[in-house]
Amino acid sequence: MNGLQLYYEIHGAGQPLILMHGGIGSTTMFAELLPALLTGRQVIAIDLQAHGRTADIDRPLRYESMGDDIAGLLRHLDVGQADLMGYSLGGGVALRTAIQYPAAVRKLIILSAPCKRDGWYPEVMAAASSAGPDSAEQMKPTPFYEAYARTAPRPEDWPVLHAKLGEMVRRDYDWSPEVAALHIPALLIFGDADSVRPAHIVEFFEGLGGGKRDAGWNGSGISKARLAIIPGVTHYNILSSPLLAPMVNDFLETTPVGSGNS
Repeated sequence: MNGLQLYYEIHGAGQPLILMHGGIGSTTMFAELLPALLTGRQVIAIDLQAHGRTADIDRPLRYESMGDDIAGLLRHLDVGQADLMGYSLGGGVALRTAIQYPAAVRKLIILSAPCKRDGWYPEVMAAASSAGPDSAEQMKPTPFYEAYARTAPRPEDWPVLHAKLGEMVRRDYDWSPEVAALHIPALLIFGDADSVRPAHIVEFFEGLGGGKRDAGWNGSGISKARLAIIPGVTHYNILSSPLLAPMVNDFLETTPVGSGNS
């Protein structure tokens, strides 16, 4: 697909849900969450370009091209429309997929990811922008490297992954106008101690059509955008929150499909 041999795992059966992991991670990030998402649903977990079991190719890391990869996988699997859920880096990929291929997305779930670069705290961007050979060496004693070395087709590409991620996150982006044009039911989930600024979280939610007015006594004015803030949770442990799976399942099972912005 697009010159990339994309690794994916398929679990269960039913309406497809695509899972996209965070930076320097892999499908294993969803190991704790996966069983709770499988009831009546097919879950397809993906290793993005240069991550996990997906070998890198001679192409920069870009949210847009990884969005193309997801659309290519859906065509390969003959999936007409899927739900998407992405965390951090994967959240940006899920959002770009929805922007670039809206007809292929039924519902969208973004975990701990902004829709523009300065939505992150400045210190988070500064640290991410410094990724390169030095950060790759510093992270060798961590579980991230252990998992990468165990599963990657070319473990020696670890410094290359860091360099490509650093180059990618140094690029400015603001997808707010494209977010405002989306008509897909979307759920944003963040921790109250996340790496994304609270002011941007609200801005993102409003861009999707949420928070524009009082919903009324009978809820008739509620938008198809949803926002959840999990208390006492950071960017780094949100996938382990026991509150996460019920939020995701409720959104996928009960939120009407139709015009997202209102």
